[in-house]
Amino acid sequence: MNLLIMGLPGAGKGTQAAKIVEKFDVVHISTGDMFRAAIANQTEMGLLAKSYMDRGDLVPDEVTNGIVKERLSQADIREKGFLLDGYPRTIDQAHALDQSLKNIGIELEGVINIEIEPTKLVERLSGRIIHRQTGETFHKVFNPPADGYDEKDYYQREDDKPESVARRLEVNIAQGQPIIEHYRLAGLVHDIEGDQDIEVVFADIEKVLSKLQ
Repeated sequence: MNLLIMGLPGAGKGTQAAKIVEKFDVVHISTGDMFRAAIANQTEMGLLAKSYMDRGDLVPDEVTNGIVKERLSQADIREKGFLLDGYPRTIDQAHALDQSLKNIGIELEGVINIEIEPTKLVERLSGRIIHRQTGETFHKVFNPPADGYDEKDYYQREDDKPESVARRLEVNIAQGQPIIEHYRLAGLVHDIEGDQDIEVVFADIEKVLSKLQ
């Protein structure tokens, strides 16, 4: 199977990706892993990406797209299939992925889209607190301190505060919506309700993927 997994930050995408890889024995490809491998192996695109990173510049889309194409052309992908995680991030990258897959003769078979209401994600993502003395991380709702939560003993990072989280989600929604619609038009999107127990979410994903095998 050749799959994409999509979802907003905090939706549980990473957890479910690991379960899919274990159950269906596909190759998990994340953007970070691809970059590290391409640079370590000194591929043409890897060296090009490193030249940008060494200067402190953003790696342009054409280089990122090239690294993805390089990775998808490798033998383990043809043998097992893939689960692509963290790419495409923009509609232009989605079009580039379509072209890359076409060029190497691989067909995308499904897009797993884990959905949760953004307001619930704000609660999930903005609940993280850090103990001032020990540096231990807790969550106000899901992993509260055993001895109770006293505000004077804990702090929140700026990017964990509700307003920062809400802005981050807005950006992700704006970028992700055109990609989802692009693949929805192709009949590839399978929406999964993410606001359930982890095992229930995975059971729903299993039902979808079993039909694709």
